[in-house]
This record gives sequence, structure tokens and C-alpha cells, in this order.
Amino acid sequence: MEKPIVYFICTGNSCRSQMAEGWAHHFAGDKVTVLSGGIEAHSLNPKAIQVMQEAGIDMSNHTSDLIDTDVLNHSDYAITLCGDAYDKCPVTPTHVKRLHWGFEDPARAVGTEEQVMNKFREVRDAIKERVQSFVKELENEVGQ
Repeated sequence: MEKPIVYFICTGNSCRSQMAEGWAHHFAGDKVTVLSGGIEAHSLNPKAIQVMQEAGIDMSNHTSDLIDTDVLNHSDYAITLCGDAYDKCPVTPTHVKRLHWGFEDPARAVGTEEQVMNKFREVRDAIKERVQSFVKELENEVGQ
């Protein structure tokens, strides 16, 4: 059986979808093809890179990319991580399993630098938990 393709989608592909991609690579290794894209392409959020680095995940070589409809149409899973992406994600063929995991945008956090960084850590940890359980479900499905 071919490796499942998981495509994480967010508005700007700068933060939440990047974190999800990083965690999925960490937990699934080479058992799954993992990509991410955005409705728009923003640059990677430096705070997202920093909090993932704190958790041992290096995202510094990731790039912020627009949704690639060819990749999207050949994915096994298309997972949106924000309402905007959920609303604006292109239509997919019926074989693509669409999932929506709504996470707060830490880039919109306000307060002191420490409060903002804590919001990034909170979202990072929530995404980690969701990706970890998703990867376990996938492994059970494909019997790996």
C-alpha cells in the first residue's frame, strides 16, 4: 500500500499548518507523506519556529506555500486548521477525506511578549496532541 498523503491547510501557511506538518513528520516519520499549504502564502512566523524548536522540532527550513491543487487532489487527507481555510479550501475529489481541526491563531495573541509566547506554546501543544492521536489512528488503519 502506498504511503498516505496528509495535507495540512491554513490561511497563511505560516504557523498552525507548519506546526502540524512538523509534528506529523516527527510522529509518522517516513510512513506518511506530509505537506502543508495556505490560502495565501505568508512567511514563516518566527515565534512558531521558536516554540517548535523548544519542543525539539526544527521548522527553520520549511517554506510558506500556496495550496497546490494537484497535491490537494491526490491527498488522502486534507486537514484545515482554521475556519478561514475551512471556508475557502478548494473543492476536493470524493476520495480525499476532509477533516477540520480548528485552532486559535497564536499570531493574533496580544499582551506581553511572555503572554504571546505562552499562547504559541498552548497552540503548539494542542496541535501536537491532535496530530499524535491522528497518526496513531492512521497507523491502525493501514496496519503499520
